[in-house]
Amino acid sequence: MKSRRAVNQALLMALVGAAPAVGAQSSSQRPFPSRPIRLIVPYAAGGGGDTVSRMIAGPVGERLGQPVVVENRGGAGGSIGAAMAAQAEPDGHTVLFDALGHVINPHLIRDLTFSYERAFAPVTMLATHTIIMVGSVSHRARSLADALEQLRRDGTNVSYGSPGSGSGPHLATESLLRRAGVRATHVPYRGAGPALQDVMAGSIPFAVSTASAATALVREGKMIGLAVLSQQRLATLPAIPTAAESGLPGFSFDEWSGLFVPATTPETVIRRLHNAVRETLHLPAIRERFVSLGTVPSGSTPQEFASFLAAQRSEITQLVNQAGLRPS
Repeated sequence: MKSRRAVNQALLMALVGAAPAVGAQSSSQRPFPSRPIRLIVPYAAGGGGDTVSRMIAGPVGERLGQPVVVENRGGAGGSIGAAMAAQAEPDGHTVLFDALGHVINPHLIRDLTFSYERAFAPVTMLATHTIIMVGSVSHRARSLADALEQLRRDGTNVSYGSPGSGSGPHLATESLLRRAGVRATHVPYRGAGPALQDVMAGSIPFAVSTASAATALVREGKMIGLAVLSQQRLATLPAIPTAAESGLPGFSFDEWSGLFVPATTPETVIRRLHNAVRETLHLPAIRERFVSLGTVPSGSTPQEFASFLAAQRSEITQLVNQAGLRPS
């Protein structure tokens, strides 16, 4: 029979050995979120993505009990900010806002340091976004027909701006130009805001952007609304015809946006984030503001968003091949 001293020593060693495990378990069970959440927007401030992100950040933070801090990391079609998010700790405290660039960048950007498909888990689709073509008040074009006429005459001597290579507006414009049988020179910017600033300054004649970034500027007369690229006109800018009404029957192209987290983020954390965003998107004030910007809120489940992304990857591959776009 063991002595009392030997038994006490055995108990002590067992407790010492168990201590790290107990500590680790306590840490892993710490409730989410335990600190402010960083929402990376891989586009410049002032664009549609920035507008929507800042619109939901406050209410989402209230529902999570921690502030949501928007961080703009624009450049390279959104891939710079996405790379930062891909390298973040997969604990839910870093969330990526992204759009169509999420599925088109692998086709257009050489030597990506990460895989969009493998690096991220979908949280929810935020919304679909109307795309609009705008023109400078200092140039002649007052409609899409005017712009296309100029392009037929001057071709690649005419430039247009977009929020960046691989953005939804970029791909939408290339599809439109191909459909119309004309060409133009693409000028990529670090987001919609800088592109629209150059249109207002007259530095470039045209730009294509989500309506959320351009609507107020068109209303104020700082630029000309040439065409809406969705199937229907914008309720907030009803005088601007669709591309289909402007000589390109059947043409339409919408942008979308969604939230992502690093791929190995726990499902319980993803569900918590999704629920907070879904509740925010159902707030009457938020829905009203979204609609006023030509944006239709979604709030889909992670599974629904994953299915949508799979379909998008297939469709975008086909569009890229048809448009003859190549990586740069």
